[in-house]
Amino acid sequence: MSTPQAWLLAFLITVAVEVPIVVALTRACQVSPARRAALAVFAQLATHPLVWFVFPQIVGLTGRTSLLLSEGWAWLAETAFYAIALPGLSLSRAVAASAIANAASIAVGLLAL
Repeated sequence: MSTPQAWLLAFLITVAVEVPIVVALTRACQVSPARRAALAVFAQLATHPLVWFVFPQIVGLTGRTSLLLSEGWAWLAETAFYAIALPGLSLSRAVAASAIANAASIAVGLLAL
């Protein structure tokens, strides 16, 4: 499987895992579930390509370090996005939603290896 195909498969799995979690954990804000789902997909589009294509290319990073830094960056970037894009969502809820969703998708990804 080529790298773009592998990325697309990983992206679709990430979306399938993370979006329902984010939608469920952000239900307290005054935004429809469909809009919360769309925003979660957008957050994945903003972070996932960098996790796959940029962080692994940073000179001097090992596989494990690259994984930790890229996943930490995705978690923080998605936290900031949810906190800004979802009115009424507390920062602590944005942190939790992003952390739980990212942890779930990492677990699924590691199990798939």
